[in-house]
Amino acid sequence: MSIETPMRDLGKGKKANAGDRIFNRTITGAAFTSLIILAGITVFLGAKAGPVLQEQGLSFLTETMWDPLGVPPEFGIAGMLYGSLLLAVIALVISVPVSLFLAVFMVFMAPPKVSKILTNLVDLMAAIPSVIIGLWAFYVLVPPAQEWQQLLNQYLGWIPLFQNESGNFTGTPFIGGVVLAIMMVPIVTSITAEVLKRTPPELVNAAESLGCSMFTMLRYVALPFGRGGIVGGVMLGLGRALGETIAVFFVLKLVFDINFYKIIESGGGSIATLIVSKFGETNGEYEVNVLLASGFFLFLMTLVVNAIANLIVARTDRLKS
Repeated sequence: MSIETPMRDLGKGKKANAGDRIFNRTITGAAFTSLIILAGITVFLGAKAGPVLQEQGLSFLTETMWDPLGVPPEFGIAGMLYGSLLLAVIALVISVPVSLFLAVFMVFMAPPKVSKILTNLVDLMAAIPSVIIGLWAFYVLVPPAQEWQQLLNQYLGWIPLFQNESGNFTGTPFIGGVVLAIMMVPIVTSITAEVLKRTPPELVNAAESLGCSMFTMLRYVALPFGRGGIVGGVMLGLGRALGETIAVFFVLKLVFDINFYKIIESGGGSIATLIVSKFGETNGEYEVNVLLASGFFLFLMTLVVNAIANLIVARTDRLKS
């Protein structure tokens, strides 16, 4: 018995090691496949963007015209690039506080049953397709959002951000930002809640034994411990906001001019909404290449955001250690 048992355990260990090797190779293969696909997308979009940049020059990134019937045709996506960033900033300002408060309530304040229900609801919200959110926003959200903007203009119109001189409150960047915020909240909340759940209980208990309030414990214990994960979740939500198409298309009026700061003035745009709105009415292959070139710069913008997120997370982890 003393000889057979170690031999049997050794056999089990070999099977376990074989399973680990298969799993590691599968994951490694999937990672390399993702890199290959990413490189392929980059090369394809870059090949389409090259001729467009050669013909249009830097004006493609600095001008706001869109004249496919001109001789020669002229295109500029400066307004769309700025609009993508503006919508993302509005969505961040709205979604990040809501997500943090909701995650804190789910982890530290809500009873277990309520927390479980909220967790399931948040996960369900994250799975709702963009087109469903867009249709809901168009029919349900837009009417009250117009009233909110009127109130902002009435009481805060002395601030340039909330000025509206046209009296038209439809298709504004504010509504588009609210829709993106609604789509970001489940992602940021879910990741933030998972990070906060991993806060060492002994640290929380020590803070409570010292008489710290909930706010003090969150400020000096929970939030610093999960800062890197929270930032990563916010950046993940930002990546979705930058690339969201259909939901924003339903509620935003596409205008190529740059709307610098008046977020409740009708008209705006983003690269994603430009592509989805113009792709079905293109005049020839060249305009298709222009749209693909626009997608190339949106792709680069998303990569830059993800790279910055990785740097922030890595720096936060170094400071924490």
